[in-house]
Amino acid sequence: MSDRSATHSTFVIERDYDAAPARVFAAWANANAKRQWFGAPGEQEHELDFREGGRERFKAAVGGAVYSYDALYEDIVADERIVYTYNMHRDGARMSVSVTTVELLADDAGTHLRYTEQGVFLDGEDTPEQREHGTKEMLDKLADALAQGAATV
Repeated sequence: MSDRSATHSTFVIERDYDAAPARVFAAWANANAKRQWFGAPGEQEHELDFREGGRERFKAAVGGAVYSYDALYEDIVADERIVYTYNMHRDGARMSVSVTTVELLADDAGTHLRYTEQGVFLDGEDTPEQREHGTKEMLDKLADALAQGAATV
């Protein structure tokens, strides 16, 4: 018997942003805007081909480990929805495979964002709780970037 494992989980995070859906969408779609809030601080490699069938790749060293993210955009509805699949690796070991849906819903104050991730977390390399915590921090950074003028449309 091996030490391999697969933990399946789904989590939903909701946030309200004081920005129109078009601007929040642009913060995901524009590479310069996305670098302001996505991923780890410091030295990083980032490529973004934001279109259906396009890929996004991110690599950064954090705490002595090298993390990489490889996403494929499956469905994009401008200013409304983004669906993508992605793999995470640490030092070359696959940590997880996920399907993510980002929904942007207009409301009186700006945009209500609903982020749903369905993932399989592999071999104890990551946990759903750690991923959800990190994603919440990332979406808080998005709020800060929008407040500082990121992704003006």
